Amino acid sequence: MYSTLLTDLNEGILTITINRPDKLNAINKTVMKELGEAVDEVYANALIQAAILTGSGAKAFVAGADISEFLGLSAAEGTVLAKTGQDIFLKIENSPKPIVAAVNGFALGGGCELAMACHFRLCSENAKFGQPEVNLGLIPGYGGTQRLTQLVGKGKAMEMMMTGALMDAAEALQWGLVNHVLPSDQLISKTREILQQIQSKAPIAITKVIECVNVAVLSDSAYTNGKSGYEKEQQAFGECFGTEDMKEGAQAFLEKRKPVFRGK
Repeated sequence: MYSTLLTDLNEGILTITINRPDKLNAINKTVMKELGEAVDEVYANALIQAAILTGSGAKAFVAGADISEFLGLSAAEGTVLAKTGQDIFLKIENSPKPIVAAVNGFALGGGCELAMACHFRLCSENAKFGQPEVNLGLIPGYGGTQRLTQLVGKGKAMEMMMTGALMDAAEALQWGLVNHVLPSDQLISKTREILQQIQSKAPIAITKVIECVNVAVLSDSAYTNGKSGYEKEQQAFGECFGTEDMKEGAQAFLEKRKPVFRGK
């Protein structure tokens, strides 16, 4: 189905593996296009409840963009390139189903931006993160200036993007860029374990959590529909009361049994 991705759907979790190990899984036009298609599948396929994004091989999640495709681009073409990447990464960020990054090595440039677009991140002990675009006379273009600042704070983000310095796994955990650091052979299994826990919860409530948290970190009214985070929370909280899942959850709590959620 894809030339640069491997996909595997198992127990409601779609694993999307960027598969260019000879190029350290660098993002080129084909990868970007196919990522967009794979995320569309996450949205549309009712059999998919969650997704994992990872890279092929032991060295890299995504070691950056394919720089060979940058040569000869005009300023206008660079702007179009950034918008294309931002649109697909926003689609990941706003997915109604959890999409989690399992970072198995280098996550640099566009790779770091891709990981940050996911709802949260786990990484292997050998992972390294960075936005070294200044070394090419560039800045992050797929949302990195915004998401890195949201995740690690203004000062650390400024330092990383101005120096191009890399952050190792332990430091990424310290700064809140990742939630867990694991041995390489435990990375996917731990990611699946967390997603399986999420799968046991009410799907509509999970979607509302994603929506509300995104409003909390997005100031642009184009993505928040003009609502404050508190207004969005009030609305989403009320909407949950109109679901069968809420009635089932409350009833199961009172009856001291596990709820059976149906996403209705």
